[in-house]
Amino acid sequence: MQSTNLNYWRLKVDHGRQTWHYLETEKERKETPQSDIDRYWLGLKTSMKQLSKPKTPLESARNGLLFYQHLQTQDGHFAGEYGGPMFLIPGLVIVMYITKTPFPPGYRAEIARYLVNMAHKEDGGWGIHTEGESTVFGTSLNYVALRLLGYPADHPVCTKARNTLWKLGGSTGVPTWGKFWLSVIGLYEWEGQNPIPPELWILPYFAPVHAGRMWCHTRMVYLPMSYLYSKRYVAPIDDLILSLRQEIYVEEYSEINWSAQRDNVAVKELYAPSSPILNFVNGVLNIYEKLPNGFIRKTAVDEALRQIRFEDENTLFLDIGPVNKMMNMLIVYIEDGPDSETFKKHVDRVPDFMWMSGEGMMMNGTNGSQLWDTAFAVQAALEGDLVNEPEFKKMIIHSLEFLDDMQIRENIRNAAECYRHERKGAWPFSTRDQGYTVSDCTAEGLKSVFTPKLVGKERLCDAVNVLLTMQNADGGFASYELQRGPEWLELFNPAQVFGKIMVEYSYPECTTAALLGLTTFKKLYPNHRTAEIQQTIDRAIQFILKSQKEDGSWYGSWGICFTYAMFFAMESLSSVGQTVKQEHIRRACEFLVSKQMADGGWGESYKSCETGEWHNLPTSQVVQTSWALLALMAAKYDNKQVIKKGIQLIMNRQQGNGEWLQENIEGVFNKNCMISYPNYKFAFPIWALSRYSKIYGNE
Repeated sequence: MQSTNLNYWRLKVDHGRQTWHYLETEKERKETPQSDIDRYWLGLKTSMKQLSKPKTPLESARNGLLFYQHLQTQDGHFAGEYGGPMFLIPGLVIVMYITKTPFPPGYRAEIARYLVNMAHKEDGGWGIHTEGESTVFGTSLNYVALRLLGYPADHPVCTKARNTLWKLGGSTGVPTWGKFWLSVIGLYEWEGQNPIPPELWILPYFAPVHAGRMWCHTRMVYLPMSYLYSKRYVAPIDDLILSLRQEIYVEEYSEINWSAQRDNVAVKELYAPSSPILNFVNGVLNIYEKLPNGFIRKTAVDEALRQIRFEDENTLFLDIGPVNKMMNMLIVYIEDGPDSETFKKHVDRVPDFMWMSGEGMMMNGTNGSQLWDTAFAVQAALEGDLVNEPEFKKMIIHSLEFLDDMQIRENIRNAAECYRHERKGAWPFSTRDQGYTVSDCTAEGLKSVFTPKLVGKERLCDAVNVLLTMQNADGGFASYELQRGPEWLELFNPAQVFGKIMVEYSYPECTTAALLGLTTFKKLYPNHRTAEIQQTIDRAIQFILKSQKEDGSWYGSWGICFTYAMFFAMESLSSVGQTVKQEHIRRACEFLVSKQMADGGWGESYKSCETGEWHNLPTSQVVQTSWALLALMAAKYDNKQVIKKGIQLIMNRQQGNGEWLQENIEGVFNKNCMISYPNYKFAFPIWALSRYSKIYGNE
């Protein structure tokens, strides 16, 4: 399969919605010329000019912002990929295949090209994410996706991947999520899947294992999973599926003992092995599945479907992420039919998750990171007062207008019924349409709209009011909502490849963002819930202090890893006057300095996220160097030469047009899956350079 002509792709934006379109006619292409934003993300040559070589850190920051502002879209946000996970595209391809839904022009070829380009050059397999080693999970699902997209079994890419899959033992050892998708399309018998009971939705809410007490991503994925499991849904079997049954296993499909596969997972992929209590519960549930349970099961399935409807309606058919999005889309197809309005709305939203690059079309981890990236761009510009320079005035105003547009203005009418946190005044991670409250996004949005003032006091108070509802009992802040269930629910983690997914947890990163958002608000509006805000800040500081490890570090759960968390934690402590003069801050600084590489930078591997121990990369990274420097400067670290050496590395890595090149992946979720934030390489170096200039001038 050949690629499309990259010159024919255009990114269209509308109130944060970002979708890629392939223009098939010359008339369309003339009417919509390709922009530098399009060309940059497609890996094509842009018209951005070479700039004067910076002599000072502030000049370097200015050059960086001059480049970065060219990537701002018409509606004010900074677009970009949010890729990395390699288990997203297969769900899309499987559902499009089952529902016989055509891809938009150009999508099929570019999705296939992306999968081919992401196959590891050494063995042809795929991992759980783009930088991970080949796994049964990644290789099984992406091999099937390529075949469904039209690649023949004897294509060299398929042959190489299949050989690797066989060496890994074949698809019988695929983890739970892989078992699920293969079962839906007829490539794995449901008998080989451990139970996914929808009955968790009809338990009394005081039960600790009620689905509504679980982390929102987990409950929203296992909700449609439980529906499809209860139906034992299998798509019609055709010749291609029959052929795939012979291709992805090392034994005959008909001879596989499926019930023996329920707990069969490739050993290297067992990041979170099933606990003995989960094995016992699965045994009990397997007995339950064989008993007459008609009324109970029907009640549970009806409630599951009702919750699926809530999720679709409350997110305008985007859903919380692409995994449950594609499952919900399949269920709507089954329930309502291909000609229904609900199914058409689902299909219309598929492009929101897709992102074109020079390597093909990927599927983002949500419908983007628009709010998140734009808030950081504004704060980076604010750090060194670049915001006041005439050439950046339009960019800042445009960014603030976008932030204003993205604030969520109303609560969900059925929030209690569908277990959603209140959201009026919150900011989301991506867009207002998606509509989930996120604590740190709300705080970063709040911090970003203060200067110049755009959002009125009433709406700022709404944001503060939301944040004040989100502090956990331990003083920390989680991601989307309060921690609702006990941490021992992790004993029932069924995913095998992800860690800490069952309930919300407090994080230094989210806690810092919330703390700083409240601190900034309190300075400007000292008469709104002052005592509550101060109490919340005090408790948040105590959480940050308690979260520090003995070696002085903090573990990061949303970026890689210690460098990321330490940037946030030290920003928190700096805001209340704690500096390197305090022993615990001194230990934190010494930890960071001990990891500085010979070239002055920092380079931390994603393996740190998996193991909880620091792992170096072979080379330093601009983004992690920026985080480390920001942390040290926040702490008023007293060895200027350490900081200056890192600043020099950032300046040396900057290109002549002001940009920094993409290096290793920057983000993580659930400990074991990495995800990309390519705009970090602009915002954080600009931020670090600007802070250095503010502290040290042109030295």
